Amino acid sequence: MVFPQEGEVMSFHISLVLIRILIVALGLIITYLSFKSHRQNHSSAMLFLSLGFMLITIGVVIEGVLFEFLAFDLFGAHTVESVIVALGLIAIVYSIYGARS
Repeated sequence: MVFPQEGEVMSFHISLVLIRILIVALGLIITYLSFKSHRQNHSSAMLFLSLGFMLITIGVVIEGVLFEFLAFDLFGAHTVESVIVALGLIAIVYSIYGARS
């Protein structure tokens, strides 16, 4: 197994942070657009879609905060993120199959 050198680890970390920022930006845009659609059409399906994407976006942020600033180990931070993302996906599935407009 080849381990990355010190400089490579830093560039991987910066790349990961930039990708996470992109994910958060896209998640916020999707959340905003779906909530805006809910407000215009009074659609509960769009409300749950918005909630689902909001939870997924929050999960991405929470993992970074827990790992970088609150000294969680990677397993613990990723577990918390996974639970939040799963809740978001449940909300999205509900928006497709269960919500009445």
